Amino acid sequence: MLQATKVRLYPTNEQKEFLSGQFGAVRFCFNRSVALKKRFYEKKGISLSIIKELKPLLSIAKKSRKYAWLAQYDSISLQEAVRHADKAFKNFFAKRAKYPKFKSKNGKQSSYHCTSVSVGGNWIKIPKCNPIKAVIHRPILGVVRSITVTKDRVGDYYASVLCETGEKEPEPIKVLKESAIKGIDAGIKVFLTDSDNQEIENPKGLTRHLKALRKLSKAVSRKQKGSHRRKKAVAKLSKFHRKVSRKREDFQHKVSKRMVDESQAVIPESLRIKNMLRNKRISRLIADAAWGNFYIKLAYKCRKAGKLFVPIDTFYPSSKTCPRCLHKFEGLTLARRRWICPHCGQLNQRDYAAALNIKRQGIVQLKAAGHTVLRQ
Repeated sequence: MLQATKVRLYPTNEQKEFLSGQFGAVRFCFNRSVALKKRFYEKKGISLSIIKELKPLLSIAKKSRKYAWLAQYDSISLQEAVRHADKAFKNFFAKRAKYPKFKSKNGKQSSYHCTSVSVGGNWIKIPKCNPIKAVIHRPILGVVRSITVTKDRVGDYYASVLCETGEKEPEPIKVLKESAIKGIDAGIKVFLTDSDNQEIENPKGLTRHLKALRKLSKAVSRKQKGSHRRKKAVAKLSKFHRKVSRKREDFQHKVSKRMVDESQAVIPESLRIKNMLRNKRISRLIADAAWGNFYIKLAYKCRKAGKLFVPIDTFYPSSKTCPRCLHKFEGLTLARRRWICPHCGQLNQRDYAAALNIKRQGIVQLKAAGHTVLRQ
Protein backbone atom coordinates (compact mmCIF):
# COMPACT_ATOMS: atom_id res chain seq x y z
CA MET A 1 0.00 0.00 0.00
CA LEU A 2 1.31 3.44 -0.94
CA GLN A 3 1.30 6.21 1.64
CA ALA A 4 2.39 9.84 1.21
CA THR A 5 3.64 12.12 3.96
CA LYS A 6 4.14 15.86 3.52
CA VAL A 7 7.01 17.40 5.51
CA ARG A 8 8.38 20.92 5.88
CA LEU A 9 11.85 21.66 4.49
CA TYR A 10 14.41 24.23 5.65
CA PRO A 11 17.06 24.42 2.89
CA THR A 12 20.21 26.50 3.23
CA ASN A 13 20.86 29.44 0.91
CA GLU A 14 23.05 27.23 -1.28
CA GLN A 15 20.32 24.58 -1.45
CA LYS A 16 17.70 27.22 -2.24
CA GLU A 17 19.81 28.32 -5.18
CA PHE A 18 20.05 24.71 -6.40
CA LEU A 19 16.31 24.12 -5.97
CA SER A 20 15.58 27.33 -7.85
CA GLY A 21 17.64 26.02 -10.76
CA GLN A 22 15.98 22.59 -10.48
CA PHE A 23 12.51 24.13 -10.63
CA GLY A 24 13.60 26.28 -13.55
CA ALA A 25 14.90 23.26 -15.48
CA VAL A 26 11.66 21.36 -14.91
CA ARG A 27 9.64 24.39 -15.95
CA PHE A 28 11.80 24.85 -19.07
CA CYS A 29 11.33 21.24 -20.20
CA PHE A 30 7.56 21.41 -19.73
CA ASN A 31 7.18 24.75 -21.52
CA ARG A 32 9.51 23.72 -24.34
CA SER A 33 7.51 20.52 -24.93
CA VAL A 34 4.24 22.45 -25.09
CA ALA A 35 5.73 25.11 -27.38
CA LEU A 36 7.24 22.60 -29.84
CA LYS A 37 4.05 20.58 -30.11
CA LYS A 38 2.03 23.75 -30.67
CA ARG A 39 4.48 25.18 -33.24
CA PHE A 40 4.71 22.03 -35.36
CA TYR A 41 0.94 21.71 -35.45
CA GLU A 42 0.41 25.36 -36.44
CA LYS A 43 3.24 25.52 -39.04
CA LYS A 44 3.23 22.03 -40.56
CA GLY A 45 -0.01 20.45 -39.37
CA ILE A 46 1.96 17.70 -37.61
CA SER A 47 0.97 16.44 -34.18
CA LEU A 48 4.21 15.44 -32.49
CA SER A 49 4.30 12.66 -29.95
CA ILE A 50 5.84 14.21 -26.86
CA ILE A 51 7.02 10.90 -25.43
CA LYS A 52 8.33 9.27 -28.65
CA GLU A 53 9.66 12.30 -30.54
CA LEU A 54 10.32 15.09 -28.03
CA LYS A 55 11.57 13.14 -25.02
CA PRO A 56 14.67 11.78 -26.87
CA LEU A 57 15.63 15.38 -27.68
CA LEU A 58 16.29 15.97 -23.97
CA SER A 59 19.47 13.87 -23.94
CA ILE A 60 20.63 15.57 -27.15
CA ALA A 61 20.00 19.02 -25.66
CA LYS A 62 22.21 18.26 -22.64
CA LYS A 63 25.17 17.62 -24.94
CA SER A 64 24.71 20.88 -26.79
CA ARG A 65 26.42 24.11 -25.78
CA LYS A 66 23.18 26.07 -25.44
CA TYR A 67 21.36 23.65 -23.12
CA ALA A 68 24.31 22.03 -21.34
CA TRP A 69 23.13 23.59 -18.06
CA LEU A 70 20.31 21.02 -17.91
CA ALA A 71 22.89 18.33 -17.05
CA GLN A 72 23.39 19.93 -13.63
CA TYR A 73 19.98 18.72 -12.46
CA ASP A 74 18.16 15.43 -11.96
CA SER A 75 17.54 13.87 -15.38
CA ILE A 76 14.55 11.83 -14.21
CA SER A 77 12.71 14.93 -13.00
CA LEU A 78 13.26 16.55 -16.40
CA GLN A 79 11.87 13.48 -18.16
CA GLU A 80 8.87 13.57 -15.84
CA ALA A 81 8.25 17.20 -16.84
CA VAL A 82 8.06 16.10 -20.48
CA ARG A 83 5.71 13.28 -19.53
CA HIS A 84 3.50 15.74 -17.63
CA ALA A 85 3.25 17.85 -20.77
CA ASP A 86 2.12 14.76 -22.69
CA LYS A 87 -0.47 14.01 -20.01
CA ALA A 88 -1.72 17.62 -20.15
CA PHE A 89 -2.40 17.31 -23.87
CA LYS A 90 -4.12 13.95 -23.42
CA ASN A 91 -6.41 15.48 -20.78
CA PHE A 92 -7.16 18.36 -23.14
CA PHE A 93 -8.09 16.10 -26.06
CA ALA A 94 -10.20 13.94 -23.72
CA LYS A 95 -12.01 17.14 -22.63
CA ARG A 96 -10.95 16.68 -19.02
CA ALA A 97 -8.96 19.93 -18.88
CA LYS A 98 -8.25 23.16 -20.73
CA TYR A 99 -5.45 23.67 -23.23
CA PRO A 100 -2.03 23.38 -21.50
CA LYS A 101 -0.58 26.67 -20.36
CA PHE A 102 3.06 27.59 -19.87
CA LYS A 103 4.29 27.27 -16.30
CA SER A 104 5.21 30.54 -14.62
CA LYS A 105 8.14 31.13 -12.28
CA ASN A 106 5.90 33.27 -10.04
CA GLY A 107 3.51 30.49 -8.99
CA LYS A 108 3.93 27.22 -7.17
CA GLN A 109 7.09 25.30 -8.17
CA SER A 110 7.64 21.55 -7.96
CA SER A 111 10.10 18.84 -8.94
CA TYR A 112 9.58 15.06 -8.91
CA HIS A 113 12.41 12.65 -7.95
CA CYS A 114 12.21 8.86 -7.89
CA THR A 115 15.85 7.69 -7.98
CA SER A 116 18.64 8.14 -5.43
CA VAL A 117 16.17 9.45 -2.84
CA SER A 118 16.25 8.77 0.89
CA VAL A 119 14.87 10.05 4.19
CA GLY A 120 16.59 10.31 7.56
CA GLY A 121 15.57 11.39 11.03
CA ASN A 122 15.65 15.09 10.19
CA TRP A 123 16.59 15.29 6.50
CA ILE A 124 15.68 14.22 3.00
CA LYS A 125 18.02 13.51 0.08
CA ILE A 126 17.35 14.15 -3.61
CA PRO A 127 19.80 13.67 -6.53
CA LYS A 128 22.66 16.15 -7.00
CA CYS A 129 21.89 17.98 -3.74
CA ASN A 130 23.15 17.67 -0.18
CA PRO A 131 20.68 16.40 2.44
CA ILE A 132 18.04 19.06 3.13
CA LYS A 133 16.92 19.71 6.70
CA ALA A 134 13.32 18.56 7.25
CA VAL A 135 10.82 18.29 10.10
CA ILE A 136 9.76 14.61 10.03
CA HIS A 137 6.65 14.86 12.21
CA ARG A 138 5.63 11.21 11.81
CA PRO A 139 7.52 7.96 11.12
CA ILE A 140 8.26 7.28 7.44
CA LEU A 141 7.37 3.59 7.15
CA GLY A 142 8.33 1.33 4.27
CA VAL A 143 10.46 1.87 1.19
CA VAL A 144 10.73 5.41 -0.17
CA ARG A 145 9.56 5.39 -3.79
CA SER A 146 9.61 9.08 -4.67
CA ILE A 147 9.98 12.58 -3.27
CA THR A 148 8.25 15.62 -4.73
CA VAL A 149 9.79 18.91 -3.61
CA THR A 150 7.56 22.00 -3.82
CA LYS A 151 7.86 25.70 -3.15
CA ASP A 152 4.61 27.57 -2.54
CA ARG A 153 3.86 31.19 -3.45
CA VAL A 154 4.82 32.31 0.06
CA GLY A 155 8.33 30.91 -0.40
CA ASP A 156 8.15 27.93 1.96
CA TYR A 157 9.52 24.53 0.91
CA TYR A 158 7.82 21.16 1.36
CA ALA A 159 8.44 17.57 0.35
CA SER A 160 5.85 14.87 -0.29
CA VAL A 161 7.43 11.51 0.52
CA LEU A 162 5.73 8.53 -1.13
CA CYS A 163 6.42 5.19 0.54
CA GLU A 164 5.41 1.61 -0.10
CA THR A 165 4.56 0.15 3.29
CA GLY A 166 4.27 -3.48 2.16
CA GLU A 167 0.80 -3.77 3.68
CA LYS A 168 -2.14 -4.84 1.56
CA GLU A 169 -5.31 -2.79 1.42
CA PRO A 170 -8.02 -4.41 3.54
CA GLU A 171 -10.73 -6.28 1.68
CA PRO A 172 -14.02 -4.34 1.39
CA ILE A 173 -16.74 -5.37 3.81
CA LYS A 174 -19.15 -7.90 2.31
CA VAL A 175 -21.80 -8.03 5.05
CA LEU A 176 -23.07 -4.65 6.23
CA LYS A 177 -25.57 -3.43 8.79
CA GLU A 178 -28.18 -1.04 7.45
CA SER A 179 -27.72 1.19 10.49
CA ALA A 180 -23.99 1.52 9.66
CA ILE A 181 -24.64 2.86 6.16
CA LYS A 182 -24.65 6.63 5.77
CA GLY A 183 -26.23 8.57 2.97
CA ILE A 184 -25.04 12.17 2.73
CA ASP A 185 -26.43 15.21 0.95
CA ALA A 186 -24.01 18.10 0.37
CA GLY A 187 -25.17 21.71 0.66
CA ILE A 188 -23.98 25.28 0.95
CA LYS A 189 -25.43 26.65 4.18
CA VAL A 190 -25.24 23.21 5.78
CA PHE A 191 -22.09 21.49 4.53
CA LEU A 192 -23.71 18.07 4.67
CA THR A 193 -26.76 16.30 6.10
CA ASP A 194 -26.59 12.55 6.69
CA SER A 195 -29.30 9.90 6.84
CA ASP A 196 -29.20 10.00 10.67
CA ASN A 197 -30.41 13.63 10.48
CA GLN A 198 -27.08 15.03 11.65
CA GLU A 199 -26.11 18.36 10.16
CA ILE A 200 -22.61 19.79 9.84
CA GLU A 201 -22.46 23.54 9.33
CA ASN A 202 -20.37 24.94 6.52
CA PRO A 203 -17.44 26.96 7.96
CA LYS A 204 -17.33 29.16 4.79
CA GLY A 205 -13.66 29.92 5.29
CA LEU A 206 -13.24 32.20 2.28
CA THR A 207 -16.65 33.89 2.50
CA ARG A 208 -16.06 34.96 6.09
CA HIS A 209 -12.73 36.55 5.21
CA LEU A 210 -13.75 38.43 2.07
CA LYS A 211 -13.28 41.81 3.76
CA ALA A 212 -9.68 40.99 4.64
CA LEU A 213 -9.14 39.54 1.16
CA ARG A 214 -10.32 42.76 -0.52
CA LYS A 215 -8.07 44.84 1.72
CA LEU A 216 -4.98 42.76 0.90
CA SER A 217 -5.84 42.66 -2.82
CA LYS A 218 -6.20 46.44 -2.96
CA ALA A 219 -2.85 46.78 -1.20
CA VAL A 220 -1.25 44.73 -3.96
CA SER A 221 -2.89 46.74 -6.74
CA ARG A 222 -1.65 50.04 -5.26
CA LYS A 223 2.01 48.95 -5.35
CA GLN A 224 4.14 49.51 -8.41
CA LYS A 225 4.83 46.38 -10.47
CA GLY A 226 8.29 44.95 -9.91
CA SER A 227 8.84 46.87 -6.66
CA HIS A 228 9.99 45.31 -3.41
CA ARG A 229 6.87 46.51 -1.57
CA ARG A 230 4.64 44.81 -4.15
CA LYS A 231 6.45 41.54 -3.51
CA LYS A 232 5.82 41.93 0.21
CA ALA A 233 2.13 42.68 -0.41
CA VAL A 234 1.82 39.63 -2.69
CA ALA A 235 3.43 37.48 0.01
CA LYS A 236 0.87 38.69 2.57
CA LEU A 237 -1.97 37.92 0.18
CA SER A 238 -0.55 34.46 -0.52
CA LYS A 239 -0.25 33.74 3.21
CA PHE A 240 -3.88 34.72 3.65
CA HIS A 241 -5.04 32.34 0.93
CA ARG A 242 -2.86 29.57 2.38
CA LYS A 243 -4.37 30.11 5.81
CA VAL A 244 -7.92 29.82 4.44
CA SER A 245 -6.96 26.72 2.45
CA ARG A 246 -5.41 25.04 5.50
CA LYS A 247 -8.51 25.70 7.58
CA ARG A 248 -10.67 24.17 4.86
CA GLU A 249 -8.38 21.13 4.59
CA ASP A 250 -8.35 20.65 8.37
CA PHE A 251 -12.14 20.81 8.54
CA GLN A 252 -12.63 18.33 5.71
CA HIS A 253 -10.07 15.88 7.09
CA LYS A 254 -11.77 15.85 10.49
CA VAL A 255 -15.28 15.43 9.07
CA SER A 256 -14.27 12.69 6.61
CA LYS A 257 -12.32 10.79 9.28
CA ARG A 258 -15.29 10.88 11.65
CA MET A 259 -17.71 9.69 8.98
CA VAL A 260 -15.49 6.79 7.97
CA ASP A 261 -15.01 5.74 11.61
CA GLU A 262 -18.76 5.81 12.32
CA SER A 263 -19.93 3.84 9.27
CA GLN A 264 -19.30 0.78 7.13
CA ALA A 265 -20.36 2.46 3.89
CA VAL A 266 -20.62 6.10 2.84
CA ILE A 267 -23.02 6.94 0.01
CA PRO A 268 -22.82 10.45 -1.48
CA GLU A 269 -24.56 11.91 -4.50
CA SER A 270 -22.32 12.42 -7.52
CA LEU A 271 -22.07 16.12 -8.34
CA ARG A 272 -21.17 17.82 -11.61
CA ILE A 273 -19.40 20.67 -9.88
CA LYS A 274 -18.03 22.11 -13.11
CA ASN A 275 -21.57 22.68 -14.39
CA MET A 276 -22.74 24.02 -11.02
CA LEU A 277 -19.98 26.66 -11.02
CA ARG A 278 -21.59 28.27 -14.06
CA ASN A 279 -24.22 29.74 -11.74
CA LYS A 280 -22.63 33.11 -10.98
CA ARG A 281 -24.80 33.73 -7.93
CA ILE A 282 -23.52 30.78 -5.93
CA SER A 283 -20.30 29.84 -7.74
CA ARG A 284 -18.05 31.32 -5.05
CA LEU A 285 -19.95 29.52 -2.29
CA ILE A 286 -19.71 26.23 -4.18
CA ALA A 287 -15.97 26.68 -4.73
CA ASP A 288 -15.52 27.59 -1.06
CA ALA A 289 -17.31 24.39 0.02
CA ALA A 290 -14.91 22.28 -2.12
CA TRP A 291 -17.17 19.22 -2.27
CA GLY A 292 -14.91 17.54 -4.83
CA ASN A 293 -11.90 17.56 -2.50
CA PHE A 294 -14.07 16.33 0.35
CA TYR A 295 -15.29 13.37 -1.72
CA ILE A 296 -11.69 12.53 -2.66
CA LYS A 297 -10.76 12.39 1.04
CA LEU A 298 -13.79 10.23 1.82
CA ALA A 299 -12.97 7.83 -1.01
CA TYR A 300 -9.34 7.15 -0.10
CA LYS A 301 -10.03 6.94 3.63
CA CYS A 302 -12.82 4.42 3.01
CA ARG A 303 -10.50 2.38 0.79
CA LYS A 304 -7.72 2.48 3.39
CA ALA A 305 -10.08 1.37 6.18
CA GLY A 306 -11.78 -1.36 4.15
CA LYS A 307 -15.04 0.60 4.08
CA LEU A 308 -17.21 1.23 1.01
CA PHE A 309 -17.62 4.48 -0.90
CA VAL A 310 -20.58 4.20 -3.28
CA PRO A 311 -21.56 7.40 -5.14
CA ILE A 312 -24.99 7.31 -6.77
CA ASP A 313 -26.04 8.77 -10.10
CA THR A 314 -26.04 12.56 -10.51
CA PHE A 315 -29.54 12.67 -11.96
CA TYR A 316 -31.23 10.62 -9.25
CA PRO A 317 -34.05 12.90 -7.92
CA SER A 318 -33.08 12.59 -4.26
CA SER A 319 -34.50 15.97 -3.15
CA LYS A 320 -37.79 15.64 -5.06
CA THR A 321 -38.64 12.12 -3.84
CA CYS A 322 -40.68 11.51 -0.70
CA PRO A 323 -38.74 9.04 1.48
CA ARG A 324 -41.99 7.49 2.78
CA CYS A 325 -44.05 6.80 -0.37
CA LEU A 326 -41.38 7.51 -3.06
CA HIS A 327 -43.67 10.00 -4.79
CA LYS A 328 -41.73 12.42 -7.02
CA PHE A 329 -42.71 16.05 -6.39
CA GLU A 330 -41.99 18.00 -9.57
CA GLY A 331 -42.92 21.38 -8.09
CA LEU A 332 -39.92 21.57 -5.74
CA THR A 333 -37.72 24.65 -6.23
CA LEU A 334 -34.20 25.34 -4.98
CA ALA A 335 -35.40 27.96 -2.48
CA ARG A 336 -37.96 25.63 -0.90
CA ARG A 337 -36.38 23.85 2.07
CA ARG A 338 -39.52 22.08 3.37
CA TRP A 339 -42.34 20.54 1.41
CA ILE A 340 -45.43 18.43 2.06
CA CYS A 341 -45.85 15.32 -0.06
CA PRO A 342 -49.13 15.63 -2.05
CA HIS A 343 -49.50 11.85 -2.06
CA CYS A 344 -49.02 10.82 1.59
CA GLY A 345 -49.06 14.20 3.36
CA GLN A 346 -45.65 13.82 5.08
CA LEU A 347 -43.71 17.00 5.86
CA ASN A 348 -40.21 16.57 4.40
CA GLN A 349 -37.11 18.53 5.26
CA ARG A 350 -35.34 18.80 1.92
CA ASP A 351 -31.76 17.82 2.87
CA TYR A 352 -32.72 15.06 5.30
CA ALA A 353 -35.15 13.56 2.80
CA ALA A 354 -32.44 13.65 0.14
CA ALA A 355 -29.98 11.87 2.46
CA LEU A 356 -32.54 9.12 3.17
CA ASN A 357 -33.22 8.63 -0.55
CA ILE A 358 -29.50 8.58 -1.32
CA LYS A 359 -29.00 5.89 1.32
CA ARG A 360 -31.86 3.81 -0.11
CA GLN A 361 -30.47 4.05 -3.64
CA GLY A 362 -26.97 3.21 -2.37
CA ILE A 363 -28.23 0.07 -0.67
CA VAL A 364 -29.77 -1.00 -3.98
CA GLN A 365 -26.37 -0.56 -5.66
CA LEU A 366 -24.60 -2.45 -2.85
CA LYS A 367 -26.94 -5.42 -3.19
CA ALA A 368 -26.53 -5.39 -6.97
CA ALA A 369 -22.75 -5.54 -6.46
CA GLY A 370 -23.08 -8.69 -4.33
CA HIS A 371 -22.97 -7.22 -0.82
CA THR A 372 -25.30 -8.35 1.94
CA VAL A 373 -27.19 -5.70 3.91
CA LEU A 374 -28.70 -6.78 7.24
CA ARG A 375 -31.71 -4.96 8.70
CA GLN A 376 -30.95 -4.05 12.32
